[in-house]
Amino acid sequence: MDAELVKKLARECGFELAGIAAAVPVREARYYRQWVADGMAGEMRYLTDRRADLREDPRSLMSSARSVLCVGKLYNGPQPYSTEFSGDDLAWISRYAWGTDYHGVLRRGLERVMDGLRAASAEAFEWKICVDTAPLLERAYARHAGLGWIAKNSCLINQAMGSWFFLGELLLSLDLAADEPPPDRCGSCTRCIDACPTQAIVRTGPGEVPEWALDARLCISYFTIELRGPSQERVRPGIGRHVFGCDICQDVCPWNRRAPVADDPSFAAVHFAPPLEKLAGLSEKGFREMFRDSPIPRARYSGFLRNVAIAMGNAGEERFREALERLAAQGEGMVSEAARWALGRLNAARQ
Repeated sequence: MDAELVKKLARECGFELAGIAAAVPVREARYYRQWVADGMAGEMRYLTDRRADLREDPRSLMSSARSVLCVGKLYNGPQPYSTEFSGDDLAWISRYAWGTDYHGVLRRGLERVMDGLRAASAEAFEWKICVDTAPLLERAYARHAGLGWIAKNSCLINQAMGSWFFLGELLLSLDLAADEPPPDRCGSCTRCIDACPTQAIVRTGPGEVPEWALDARLCISYFTIELRGPSQERVRPGIGRHVFGCDICQDVCPWNRRAPVADDPSFAAVHFAPPLEKLAGLSEKGFREMFRDSPIPRARYSGFLRNVAIAMGNAGEERFREALERLAAQGEGMVSEAARWALGRLNAARQ
């Protein structure tokens, strides 16, 4: 089968980016091992357990794999970036989580690609869909498939369209012509590094490539999504009003200045900047109902309320006192502790 036909089909199925990589180990696997060894995965054990070794070779997931179709699905919206947004009473939710959970959207798109491939192929072949949760170094394979380069903030950047993309992969037993990775065009720019409030983009060791890495243990997205316990008090001011994820390093990136807006209604902004007081008053049932079709439940109810309490403390608005007192009085220790910390911030602002 012709590789150009496969990529054309992927674009017809709603993916703005499509490219082919060989299903072989890539040099980024070595960087990944070092990143894990340096402890930068934090408590994300799914990145460090037995699945870590599986990431080194796509054939660990499908032994017959010869090619990887890598696709990118744009999710950018027309709303302002977090760095341009004001409103101390409002929470910030990462742009990718404003609409429908992307896992199902990408999977359905890749299933349509598969239907087209089966119809177009005269030969039988094996395949496997991967969307984020599979142990695959997807950004590395997307780079080798020509979709973009991996930036200092660890995001994949496409020169024409920026970095607001979900990535998905289709492992194929078909032997397809592979694309070439593009050059790194970050140059000497350090805007993402300079803008990170918690300094999560760190230099790697001498002689290591890449020169910069994302230390998850310092990342706002890690604090608000992956971390299951309380965050350290010293990092909380840097979290700002973020209650789920963070976009700052992408918001300041020059390559996103002209990023196109997605036209897929699945990613319409249902959860753009909701009021903090509304979030603080959610019951567990209300939390599940409000965010039923979004990625936000990954933070879990208690983790989300912890984030809301910290955001209220950082906002420093006296009007949040009553809501924080309610959260401080409830039984969940992590939420109560965060609310007491936030009340301490309000008390300090009074003096």
